[in-house]
Amino acid sequence: MEQKIRRIGILTSGGDAPGMNAAVRAAVRTCIQNKVIPVGIRRGYQGLIHADVLEMNARSVNGIVDQGGTILYTARSEDFMSEAGQHRAAQTCRYLGLDAVICIGGDGTFKGALALSKQGVKVMGIPATIDNDIGCSHYTIGFDTAANTAVEAIDRLADTMQSHERVSVVEVMGRHAGHLAVYVGVAVGATSIIIPEFPYSFEHDVIEKIREGRMHDKHHHLIIVAEGVGKCDEICSRIADETGLEARVSIIGYIQRGGAPSARDRVMATRMGHFAVEQLLAGQTNQVVCYRDSHILLTPIDEALEMKKSLDAYMYRVAGEVAL
Repeated sequence: MEQKIRRIGILTSGGDAPGMNAAVRAAVRTCIQNKVIPVGIRRGYQGLIHADVLEMNARSVNGIVDQGGTILYTARSEDFMSEAGQHRAAQTCRYLGLDAVICIGGDGTFKGALALSKQGVKVMGIPATIDNDIGCSHYTIGFDTAANTAVEAIDRLADTMQSHERVSVVEVMGRHAGHLAVYVGVAVGATSIIIPEFPYSFEHDVIEKIREGRMHDKHHHLIIVAEGVGKCDEICSRIADETGLEARVSIIGYIQRGGAPSARDRVMATRMGHFAVEQLLAGQTNQVVCYRDSHILLTPIDEALEMKKSLDAYMYRVAGEVAL
């Protein structure tokens, strides 16, 4: 007979992503609706090890759907990397009477959830990372907000750069994945997009495109560089040397993580948070909540971690073909 779930822990881990709070809110209120006690775990797995928790209610999550960051805070835990730390975390779950834990974050968070499941704890993962690099899900919470933030910043930058006829080399986040760079690059009409997934020829993919743009009376050239590639200063210097144009580097950085989540992120996070609790109550465990082909569904967590997300090659080709 399936054990009745009475208490569900909720944690956020790894890098914060806009929409995490909306997921927490949905999970908490779905618990309340089903007479389950939601227990907030502060500071991710580190907080779980040290029982840094609070019982939550419907009022605990008032007014957070539009807030960036995470009210539960987040941290990376070296203690949890060890088997001893994982054992302590599982012991804390038993001590607190947690029947399951919802883990909101990216790949690192899911690896932690898998380790916790091997200690006998029921877990459910929700993908939240601005990188959008979770293989089992076509979309991750925070991506849309991060993309919109980057686009707004680049649009403002472009106004002044065009006035001075400069080249902008802009680094966007995304760790070792180029999904955000390509999406943003298409949205802002980038001259060139440099990402870790595809090799590039500096002469052909950057310099020739700038020269061709100048022949077509283009006065501002925008080069988007994914964080995983880096070398923006070097790229900037080479552009200046080979074209004679003034080039400037702009690194948007952590501003992409902050701010109020977009409508899409709020809605997606709410759906995923609600679904995670519903599925736990239905007896599902050790799964990741995914968004694929317009549906919310589950993927076993061990399988999810094996899945890799390939870059949208068509979008990348479109970006190159409409650049001028």
